[in-house]
Amino acid sequence: MDKIILGIDPGIGRCGFGVIKFSGNNPHFIDCGVIETSSQESLPKRLCELRQDFIKILQTFKPDLIAIEELFFTKNITTGIAVAGARGVLLEAAQSKNFLITEIQPRNVKMAVAGIGNAAKSQVQKMAARILKLDCMPKPDDAADALAIALAAQNNLQIFR
Repeated sequence: MDKIILGIDPGIGRCGFGVIKFSGNNPHFIDCGVIETSSQESLPKRLCELRQDFIKILQTFKPDLIAIEELFFTKNITTGIAVAGARGVLLEAAQSKNFLITEIQPRNVKMAVAGIGNAAKSQVQKMAARILKLDCMPKPDDAADALAIALAAQNNLQIFR
């Protein structure tokens, strides 16, 4: 039975999404991209726009599972707070529409896709493109990261076993 996973790389300026269909254990690329908000707008307005655009993605692809990356930041606490707000809005929107959600740590994404928990971001993106048999890496990076998150979700859930 086919399953659709929507991977999410949360962000406030750019939020990556990647959609993969699994036929058994075989992944097939469906779509990827970013939701963008303007830094010229207030944070509440940006969060509202993010939610509205995310709901459109949910309605378009009707995923069986949403995989969202957990936060990891060490340097810029201000950016981290805004991203945490974005992540919260995304989780709330998905939950309010009764979608199945899993949260994945960045290290687990790297391990699942590249086989190394401390793999470089570029290694993970290249492996995701290779696994999905894409001619080139998706751009921007947020979209490629979201595809890797979707791939990692397939490896970690009982729903596919």
